[in-house]
Amino acid sequence: MSLNIETVRGIAHLARLTVEEAELETHAQTLSRCLDLLAQINAADTTAIAEMAHPLDLAQRLRPDEVTEPDMRETCLAQAPAAESGLFLVPKVIE
Repeated sequence: MSLNIETVRGIAHLARLTVEEAELETHAQTLSRCLDLLAQINAADTTAIAEMAHPLDLAQRLRPDEVTEPDMRETCLAQAPAAESGLFLVPKVIE
């Protein structure tokens, strides 16, 4: 895929980037090469490859699900400027 200077200028505008006029041609060529590489990757046949979450077949180390912190809810709520039913009350932000 070949990008022209106007397309790169539009991409820079959408990304809120300032690109010098002298650099537009270089960026157009670089982005075009990146898109060509992505097209080659998309063309690869991956139907015989199994999906995986991690390249190594490792078991997840789990720890016991135990409470390690004390319950500080009442202490924190006592310091709050406003609380009700165990919840912090805050001013309305959205009109």
